[in-house]
Amino acid sequence: LIAAALALLIAGCASSFQSDVARFHQLPRPSGESFVIVPKDENKRGSLEFRQYSAQIASALAAQGYRPASDEGKADLIVRVDYGIDDGRTAIRSYSSGFYGAYHPYYYSPWGWGPPGFYDRDIRSYVVYARRLEMDIERPGGERLFEGRVVSEGRDNRLPEVMPYMIEAMFQDFPGRSGMTQRVEIPTD
Repeated sequence: LIAAALALLIAGCASSFQSDVARFHQLPRPSGESFVIVPKDENKRGSLEFRQYSAQIASALAAQGYRPASDEGKADLIVRVDYGIDDGRTAIRSYSSGFYGAYHPYYYSPWGWGPPGFYDRDIRSYVVYARRLEMDIERPGGERLFEGRVVSEGRDNRLPEVMPYMIEAMFQDFPGRSGMTQRVEIPTD
């Protein structure tokens, strides 16, 4: 009985990364097309952060059957990528902190003093950040073949730590059903 309770407790501690993935596409099955990744925002061109994320995206595209091109002029496909995180918003949540016990023999309410055993309410606030990843794939002439975006919310504003999960969410069941938003949940360590 104790082992079963411990297993449930450990399973309850497992965490996951959740995001909403929306994709629109008329992307044919890959047949070895070459690609190059460029930023949507020209200010990110040459950025070390962009280079790291684009290497992860290039690896995911290669796993789908595409191949990297040496430069933009020789690519069959141009992959435009953008990412970001907002300044956050304050969320307020009410929690039940349990029964009053020996430490709180009585509590005060608008109706007067009461006996022990009633629930206590605790109100907490925290900041929630919205994180996003956008990826478009087009032919060199500008014909758009794929538009995708991953949006997630969380209390962590460190984008480099969550970006691998966002990229994994983008490529889960790639290219996905067009015109649908899918909730993707990825187990985390």
